[in-house]
Amino acid sequence: MNRFKIYLLLIAIMFVWGVNLPAVKYLTAQMGPVTMTSLRIFLAALMVFGVLFSFGLVRKLTIKEWRYVGIGSLLNVVIHHYFISVGLSLTSGTNAGLILGASPILTAIFSLSLLRLRPSKLQWIGLMLGFIGVSAMVLSGNSETSRISLGDIYVVLAVLGQVLSFLVISRASKTLDPRLQTGYMFLMGSVGLFLISLIQEPGEWRMFAEMNAAFWLLMIASGVIATALGHMLYNYSLGQVGPPKAAVFINLNTLFALLGSAVFLGETITGLHVVGFIVIMFGVLFGSGAAEELWRMKARKANRKKAS
Repeated sequence: MNRFKIYLLLIAIMFVWGVNLPAVKYLTAQMGPVTMTSLRIFLAALMVFGVLFSFGLVRKLTIKEWRYVGIGSLLNVVIHHYFISVGLSLTSGTNAGLILGASPILTAIFSLSLLRLRPSKLQWIGLMLGFIGVSAMVLSGNSETSRISLGDIYVVLAVLGQVLSFLVISRASKTLDPRLQTGYMFLMGSVGLFLISLIQEPGEWRMFAEMNAAFWLLMIASGVIATALGHMLYNYSLGQVGPPKAAVFINLNTLFALLGSAVFLGETITGLHVVGFIVIMFGVLFGSGAAEELWRMKARKANRKKAS
């Protein structure tokens, strides 16, 4: 799959994840967030393995690959999903969106220090533009961001866990298909989350029997589409283009979450939202490396014309 198809795939994933954020916030309000998340991740694991089995991509892992899966499961599933689910139950979606917008910058910094991946000057500009655009959209007419809560701290920890997991997935992708790694991580992580829920939310699993159809519809859609397919395809893209380029698309999460709220919840889009949207799009264009690739393609075409 060429780079531009990967970029289109990443945009589609960000759309699904953006719409999924208010859905997860609704689910965390219905019952214990850790118990709910453990089942949601388990459903995602079943979906991933179902898809991989149909394509004959499931295999046994080596000891080294199991280490990557174990670390990735701890960071990307247990830590990330635990803190994001608990954090969303304690803070606003607006605050969470702003904090999640810092993920690309953190990914670039960790990639630089740990993987020695050096984003170009244009990519750094794109990363900064993306963060500025997210901040403009989230801060537009909202006073809640001036108050830092325990939920905000949890979301920060969730972002750190996810960012570090990107580096693990990128390294493991040299021998292990990121899609298969995703399935094993979800399976191990869902078990870990369920064990935590038994301690933190004892007896909460009985609440599943009392949930209505709307809850189960959102639970299945979130687990199967957003979590399973979304993470499987994102981790595949991560292995193709690297952590900094893939992470910059996370800026679109806030954009799609706000657009979804406007369409489905009737919330207002302000002029600052529009400015933020434009800045984010330039940030993604520069930060993903797409702008550089387009310029290189134009330069090659110009050179061919001169040569002919």
